[in-house]
Amino acid sequence: MKNPRELSGYIFKNPELLRMALRHRSVGKPHNERLEFLGDSLLGAVVAEWLFQHYPKLDEGDLTRMRSRLVCGDSLARLAQDLGLGQRIELGPGEKKAGGHRRDSILADAFEAVIAAIYLDSDFTTMRQWVLQQITPVVDERMQERPLKDAKTRLQEWLQKQGLPLPEYVLMKEEGPEHRRVFHVACKTAAYTEQAQGSSRKRAEQQAAEQMLQRLQGQQA
Repeated sequence: MKNPRELSGYIFKNPELLRMALRHRSVGKPHNERLEFLGDSLLGAVVAEWLFQHYPKLDEGDLTRMRSRLVCGDSLARLAQDLGLGQRIELGPGEKKAGGHRRDSILADAFEAVIAAIYLDSDFTTMRQWVLQQITPVVDERMQERPLKDAKTRLQEWLQKQGLPLPEYVLMKEEGPEHRRVFHVACKTAAYTEQAQGSSRKRAEQQAAEQMLQRLQGQQA
């Protein structure tokens, strides 16, 4: 049987901290949202320091984009899955029935809460070492997945180089239950309109921008 005090090499002195980190709000109070708040800040600090040390030639903008890529929801959800957090998260009946243990947002929040729990159970140095142990193996992979600059930035820069007006993003509609909203967004330029959807308005805008950029570059080729 797996040690309930242990998580990826770290053994909790106070196992209640780990239990709280894995207690979703659907169960009721107390839950892991306060730990998630603290863990988010701790993770950001650790990743920012690591990037600063390992990429001395990158400017502030590129460092910010790299940090965002590493601490985004899907990256953290993947790390949580690798740790098997989905099987250990405590969910309310409704969320459990809806498959909450597979939802990226729940997994990512739990990962951040665990970081805070380790920090409170030990110290900053121990927490930092544990975080780097988890994220370092996926850094290179995430950095190579797509261009460092996001699609909206690349589209804006391309249009500016062509002397064209900047794009407009319009929220067409949103649908679905509150915990599974789908956002439909249009990206409009002087000549074309591209529509896309996503689980957040930001993601939908990025997808629409990517489609628009491919279309414009394809027309120019």
